[in-house]
Amino acid sequence: MIKDLPVLAITPGEPAGVGPECTIRLAHEHPELRLLTIADPKLLGSTAAQLNLNVPIVNWHPGETVHAGKLNCFKQKLNVLPTPGKLNRANAEYVISTIKSAVRLVRSGHAGALVTGPVHKGVINDAGIAFSGHTELLAKLAGLHKVVMMLAAGDFRVALVTTHLPLRDVPDAITVENVHDTIHITNDELRRRFGIAHPVIQVLGLNPHAGEGGHLGSEDDQIIKKVITRCRSDGISVIGPVPADSAFTPSRLASCDAVIAMYHDQGLPVLKHAGFGKAVNITLGLPFVRTSVDHGTALDIAGKNQASASSFYTAAAVAQQMCNQ
Repeated sequence: MIKDLPVLAITPGEPAGVGPECTIRLAHEHPELRLLTIADPKLLGSTAAQLNLNVPIVNWHPGETVHAGKLNCFKQKLNVLPTPGKLNRANAEYVISTIKSAVRLVRSGHAGALVTGPVHKGVINDAGIAFSGHTELLAKLAGLHKVVMMLAAGDFRVALVTTHLPLRDVPDAITVENVHDTIHITNDELRRRFGIAHPVIQVLGLNPHAGEGGHLGSEDDQIIKKVITRCRSDGISVIGPVPADSAFTPSRLASCDAVIAMYHDQGLPVLKHAGFGKAVNITLGLPFVRTSVDHGTALDIAGKNQASASSFYTAAAVAQQMCNQ
C-alpha cells in the first residue's frame, strides 16, 4: 500500500548541478513515492517549469502528512538563485543546511530514510567550510567516530576503509582500529540492513600482490592480516587479504557478499564500471538509513534537460528496502 511506504527525505545537493532536475524527474516519474525534499521551493518550481513537467510542489511543516504524488518541500532559502552549470560559493551554506535539516527530520521521525543528491566539495571548501564529503559530515552529525562508505550495484558491494583522503595519506590511515571497525560495521549492517544472516566479506590488501610477503610493503602482513585473524575469532567470515588485481573476477565475487577496499579508487572504479547509473552510495553504521546517487553534479549538462533520475530512483528504492529490513 502507498500509505505504508516510508517517507524519504531528499536533499537535491548542489543547486547549480543536475540534482534539482533529478529531484523533479524522480517525483514526476515515480508518483508512488512519498518524497519530502529539503530545498528552496523557488528552485524546485523554476526547475519543473524549465522541464515542462507538472509536479505539484507543496510547502510542508513538521507534523503534517507527507503525501505521495506530490513533492512535499521543507523550505530552505537559497542565498542567490543559481545559474545551471555555474557554481556559486554563496550557496555553499545552503547546501550544508539542507543536509543538516534533513538529518534532524529523519532522526526526529518525520522521515524513514535520507536520500542525498550530488554535492560539489570544491565550492563548499572555497566558501571556507571544511567539508570532505557526505559520509564524514553525517558521521559528525550523528556523533560517531566511524561510519563506512559502501557502494552497491545489486549484489555487488564495495565498502571502504578510507574515503576522501589524498593518496599519500592512505597508508597512515590503514590502522588496526580502522580496518577492524570497517569489517565489523560492514558485517553488522549486511545482517541488519540487508538480511544476510551469515555474510562473507572479502578484504583487499593495500599494496600490489597484497604486499608480496612483505617485499612490497608491510601493511598487509602487519596490520590487515592480523585484523582478519582477529575478526575470524569474533565469528566473522572474512577472506583475505586478497590482491586487488584479482579480487573482482566473477568467481571471487560470487564467493562473497561484499568487498572491503582500503581506499576510494581501489574499489570504486570497478563497481562504477559494472553498474554506473544503477549503483547506490550507502553509509553504514549510522542510526538511520542513508543512500545517495552514484554520480556527481554533472555541471556540463545541468539545465539542458539531459539528466536522468535513474540513479536517484535506485537510491530511493534501496532506501525503502533497507527501511523495510
